[in-house]
Amino acid sequence: MRRLIGRLVLAVLMASAAAVIVHVVHAQNGIPDLKGTWTGKGNAIVFGNNAHHPGSQTSTDPPRVHEIEAKYVIDGQDGHLVWGRSSSAAANTQEPLAWAIAGDNKTIYGADADGYYHIALITPDRMEKCYMQNGNGPSHAVVAACFMMDRVKP
Repeated sequence: MRRLIGRLVLAVLMASAAAVIVHVVHAQNGIPDLKGTWTGKGNAIVFGNNAHHPGSQTSTDPPRVHEIEAKYVIDGQDGHLVWGRSSSAAANTQEPLAWAIAGDNKTIYGADADGYYHIALITPDRMEKCYMQNGNGPSHAVVAACFMMDRVKP
C-alpha cells in the first residue's frame, strides 16, 4: 500500500512539474500583450475621401498622399485574439477593430468595419502597421498606408 501511495504521489508531482514546464514554455514563446493605447503618424495613398482622410475628392479623382495621425485603443486580449477601437486626429470614430496574432507572435492580421490590417511587431512597444481599404465600404475610398506606431506609456 505504501508503495502504491508513493507511486501516486510521484505521479502527481510529475504531472505538476509537467504543467509548470508547459506554462514556462508558453511564457517563453511569449504571446505579446498588446493592451493599451498605440499612436502613430504617417502618409497614406488615398483615392476619394472618408472620415480619416477628409476632402472633396471622389474615388475617380487622381490619388493623393494624405498624412494621418492614428490612435488604437486595445481594450482586450484573449491569447492570440485582440480587440479594441480606432480613431484619428481627423475623426474620433471609435471604430471597432479585431486582430489575430499569428503563431510567430510578431505578425498580426486584422480588420475593422471597412479595411484590413497587416502588422509587424518590432518590439513590445513598437509596431509597423499597414492598413488597406478597398472601395467597397460606405465611403468608397481606397486607402493604403504603412507606418510605425508606438505604445503610449502611462
